[in-house]
Amino acid sequence: MSMNNVTADVSKQTGIAKEILEAKQAAEKVDVDLNNAEERRKDEWKSSEIDKLATALSKAQAEMEGAKKESTNPFFNSNYADLHAVIKSSFPYLSKHGLSVTQGNEMIMGAICVTTTLLHSSGQWIRSKVKLPLEKKNAQGVGSAITYGRRYGLSAMVGIAQYDDDAQSIS
Repeated sequence: MSMNNVTADVSKQTGIAKEILEAKQAAEKVDVDLNNAEERRKDEWKSSEIDKLATALSKAQAEMEGAKKESTNPFFNSNYADLHAVIKSSFPYLSKHGLSVTQGNEMIMGAICVTTTLLHSSGQWIRSKVKLPLEKKNAQGVGSAITYGRRYGLSAMVGIAQYDDDAQSIS
């Protein structure tokens, strides 16, 4: 074998080794990124600390009463606490203790997901998501699912009890 062939062979092997090493490093980076993503997902429902939020929520809950049944469901001839009733029974007390609520929604595979986030003035937060089937695929159906999700998401997040005569509508 000539010196040129040996040099070409070594260069080729070095190039292959370099490609293998780069591929291995890229795979390790993906593993690290996946592990970090998994760790982030575990904590996506709350900030790293929630002690101030928990104290404020405890104080607000001590002052809150249940949501009053001010709406009527004509299909089941029943009364229920609507979203407005839940907001009225919680927001004044949450605000008094430095708490606020945001709610957003997104469509995922034919269902509506409503995300409720409880925020504290310190920057601490907790989050919950509810996924609701979309019965009617029109504006009315979407609006109903979002409102229903907001009502139950807020009630669950802040601990508001409500008498639910309209739950039979989901069965």
